Amino acid sequence: MHDIEPYYHWRDKYTAEQDENSPFFGHVYSEFSFTDKIYNYYIHPQWDNFGSNTLYAKILFSDYDKKYCIIEMIGEWNDCLHNDIMFFKREVIDKLIHHDIHKFIIICENVLNFHASDDAYYEEWFEDIIETKGWICFINTLNHVEDEMNDTQLYNFIHFGNEFQNISWRPHKPKQILNNIEFIIQKETPKLN
Repeated sequence: MHDIEPYYHWRDKYTAEQDENSPFFGHVYSEFSFTDKIYNYYIHPQWDNFGSNTLYAKILFSDYDKKYCIIEMIGEWNDCLHNDIMFFKREVIDKLIHHDIHKFIIICENVLNFHASDDAYYEEWFEDIIETKGWICFINTLNHVEDEMNDTQLYNFIHFGNEFQNISWRPHKPKQILNNIEFIIQKETPKLN
């Protein structure tokens, strides 16, 4: 786990710790001191802690003119025991929405498990952005994670699965990823009402 580093090739364009609108503004990172853990496994110190014991994030890119951000996640998303969505919504998402971000690309390929509770915070997140034609998209979720999200009916609020799997995002610039995701969302059969 400690070898999995957040994607860093866009750091010349954006860093959350230097963005005054970011919830992680001013954060200082160590390259050598490993302090955060997912269970008994240390994680790379570049990941950001937002209050969860098992889930961490990294805002890879935010564009306040185009009103979108790309966030990479790692760990176990456990709403059942730890209410991770509450921490993520209150400590990260709400602060970005306050600065008029309303399109969220959440990279989930390092989310190893998902344990659902209810969908109230997901519904709130959706309602916070729907009037501005915003959306939430989880990309590259693992199959068993997607199954649990389906069982919780998160598809009522979030785009994920099928067309959003196996997206090759690393070779592209953030705006290209946004355009690709928006293209898929627009051609997808409407399911979010």
